[in-house]
Amino acid sequence: MSTTTTTTTTTTETVGTAPAGDPAPAPALTPARGLIRVVLRVHQSALWFWGLLVGLAAAGLLWAAGPGVDAVWAEYVRRGCAADYCELGAPYSRYELVVGLCLALLAISPALIGAWAGGALIARELESGTAKLAWTQSVTPVRWFAAKLAVPAALIVTGTVLLTLLNRLVWWREERLREAYGTRNWFESSTFMGHGTLATAYALLGLAVGVVAGLLLRRALPALAVGVAGTAVLAGALQLNRHLLWPVETVVSKTEERDWTGELVDRGFVTATGERISDVKFTDEVRGRFEDAVSFYADFHPSSHFWPLQLVETAIVLTVTALLVWAAFRLLRRATGGTS
Repeated sequence: MSTTTTTTTTTTETVGTAPAGDPAPAPALTPARGLIRVVLRVHQSALWFWGLLVGLAAAGLLWAAGPGVDAVWAEYVRRGCAADYCELGAPYSRYELVVGLCLALLAISPALIGAWAGGALIARELESGTAKLAWTQSVTPVRWFAAKLAVPAALIVTGTVLLTLLNRLVWWREERLREAYGTRNWFESSTFMGHGTLATAYALLGLAVGVVAGLLLRRALPALAVGVAGTAVLAGALQLNRHLLWPVETVVSKTEERDWTGELVDRGFVTATGERISDVKFTDEVRGRFEDAVSFYADFHPSSHFWPLQLVETAIVLTVTALLVWAAFRLLRRATGGTS
């Protein structure tokens, strides 16, 4: 009786447990994971380049927020610049160079992304026939295109959000230096873009412009050029009209001394009839009407308008991006006969 029980137990253990020496089965590779791996492998050079840029910029901003700004402030105090403007020498030059380059990177990254998305991400694969080959491997055109958009978008958002947060850290750390020395203004184009939500929004816009150019042209070099130019034109048009996105504040004075602080939009004088005449460009006609002035005005955006302007412009950029993505899917369905 004892022998029979032992035999049964041993047999059960042998059947229910895999041999200790056999390797565990590899996890199944789902179609979605497979597409992601393919996109990462095909565009690994661009991935490494983006990672390198973000890594270098992040390191530079961390230095600027710590030793960089501390060294500049120490030099400012040592030279006794509290009352008068003075040159701060090498510490300030190094600090401005690093911060300026990092802000410039965020400013030009949408155009670079547009060029890459148009030339390498979409058009090159359509031109070489690689896309059609993928569509014959149980991958529909829509799923292929969705992976082509989603993977770069995730990496772009991760990088731009990280650099934006680090730029905010630098802005916070340099506050006393900025107030004392006037290092930069919030409304300067690169500063405004690099300290809020716009850097990420414009980067996604560049991606959308590039993929539309790639689907339309289907040739790498023309799509690359259109990706750059299209992104630059759209971004430039929005930025030139940024001051119109939120109502300005106005100060009126009886003298030409108008006390305003912020981004100047317009200034001039008001005649006895209530007509406002801008004197930003002091032409002969304006000079001739100057004697009719009864008061002087200035339209401007104070610093409190930073987030309203930032969020309204971001909403516009993301709306344009969404429309371009929708148009891209429509183009793809039309080109592939409606295959989903």
